[in-house]
Amino acid sequence: MPFLRTSLLSAEPAGVLKSLDELFALAHAMEQEAAKRYDALAEEMRGQGKDDLAEVFTKLAAAEREHVDSVTQWSQSRRGKRPDPALVRWEAPEAVAPEAAAEVKTSRLMTPYRALAIAVRNEERAFAFWSYLAAYSLDPEVKKASEAMAKEELGHVATLRKERRRAYHHEHDRTSAETALPRIDAPRLEHRLVAQLGEMEQRLSGPAAVRMRAMRQQTIEMADASVGVGSFAASMERKGPLEIAEALVDGYLDGAERSSDAAHLDSLQHLAEQAIARLAWLRSLSAG
Repeated sequence: MPFLRTSLLSAEPAGVLKSLDELFALAHAMEQEAAKRYDALAEEMRGQGKDDLAEVFTKLAAAEREHVDSVTQWSQSRRGKRPDPALVRWEAPEAVAPEAAAEVKTSRLMTPYRALAIAVRNEERAFAFWSYLAAYSLDPEVKKASEAMAKEELGHVATLRKERRRAYHHEHDRTSAETALPRIDAPRLEHRLVAQLGEMEQRLSGPAAVRMRAMRQQTIEMADASVGVGSFAASMERKGPLEIAEALVDGYLDGAERSSDAAHLDSLQHLAEQAIARLAWLRSLSAG
């Protein structure tokens, strides 16, 4: 997946993981670093008297420490020992991009919503990183574990996106005029995205074109699977593929959050995972 790296990863990973011990060591280090960076941002926000933002970053740091514990338990169950920091051979993507950290510290417009948007982006980068390693791993066990890590990061993205939407709705009251606008459902928006992906495919070549063709087919299948799901402003059809792809992610997550039917919930969660992966790749491609 070299096309995943362009915006979500600043560079390709320096190599491939050769053992589960290396994988657990690297995953442990990444989660620890993320917790450390979020703790530092929380402290910075407290120093600036921005208690609402400090609370957001404190919660993010706590979540990352839970991820550290999860990796530790996984390593102990599979390898009978804790992750060994000495086995980390090269740098992983930074837990919080330097420019994002600088924005948090200096922007007068920073809000909980924007802080959570940064956290979502960080988790998407981690997803891209593990997806890349899974694609290029030569060891079947490492490949499977890398795929599991990528899926775990997708779960983190989904959770943070829910929190981000709550923060948005807290910061922006929807007016009656907005809710009265003409609405369309997810299948119609998916079909619009199908057309846009087809246009994008014509401008690509090689592996990227093959990947786009597969994504377009998957989007057709998602349109069929999303019948009766979602309510979007009709004007969304006039947006670009990135905006549509992001709106669909939020639509599926919203639906899953409200669903009380187990089968329907499972379907929506699967759609959300596919939509998040699609969005991550489209973002990386658009910056290439």
